Amino acid sequence: MGSRSGNPLRTLWAIPPVAVLSLLFLYPLLLVVQQSFQPDSGGTSLQPYADVFASAAFREALWTTVWLAAAATAGCLVLGFVLASVIAFVPFPGGKAVARFIDVFLSFPSFLITLALLFIYGTVGMANGVWTDVSGAAEGPFQFLNTPWGVLLAEVTYFTPFVMRPLLAAFSQLDSAQVEVASSLGARPGRIVRQVILPEALPALAAGGSLVLVMCLNEFGIVLFTGAKGVTTLPMLVYGKAILESDYPGACVVAVVNVLVSVGLYGLYRVVSRRVGAQP
Repeated sequence: MGSRSGNPLRTLWAIPPVAVLSLLFLYPLLLVVQQSFQPDSGGTSLQPYADVFASAAFREALWTTVWLAAAATAGCLVLGFVLASVIAFVPFPGGKAVARFIDVFLSFPSFLITLALLFIYGTVGMANGVWTDVSGAAEGPFQFLNTPWGVLLAEVTYFTPFVMRPLLAAFSQLDSAQVEVASSLGARPGRIVRQVILPEALPALAAGGSLVLVMCLNEFGIVLFTGAKGVTTLPMLVYGKAILESDYPGACVVAVVNVLVSVGLYGLYRVVSRRVGAQP
């Protein structure tokens, strides 16, 4: 009886956050969806969707967005797991400082990391400068930053700490005696990682990977600052249609598709990671 009488009070407490969420997120999203059905000619029509879906630029942007996000997420998961395992289980001087730096790294804007890569691997960056000074060539060999591979490198570099942070938290809860016992029984490092460390890391990998996937699907600054030619993602296409072409219905259509793709791939990733994590 006590729990029943408390239900109305809990409902009242839920009203303010739901109202704020509706005002700040759901209402603007509803306006975007509404605009996507209103062509410049007036009225309500599916013509904006037909025009966007018939565009080769949209199909290319959709494919580029999906494969870049999937590849970056896979790279972050692998690299993040390796680096977090080294920091957590391989003692070396400065390990704690590195772990603290990861927390600071998470606050960096994405374009800052991209600029750092440009200073190193850009056309006039340090790596190409050293190459030209040594070899006397007119230009250096590092010309990949303005390609999809440069975008992929920048995304993996920037988003890997978002995987490492939950992994380090999970490893801090792991009893080190399990690793020591497995090692004393003659288990090789690969087997220890596979049978002791990896099962404990799966929930953290799922959390970090899902976050990275959603962020990569909606990343704008990295693609913009690399200046990658021919690399157009859905967020870049929204920018181009809204700002450069003044095609607001088309931009809203792409934005709606971007939201649906993000939610769909996020849901698929969570289902797959949950099933993988449930396996013994």
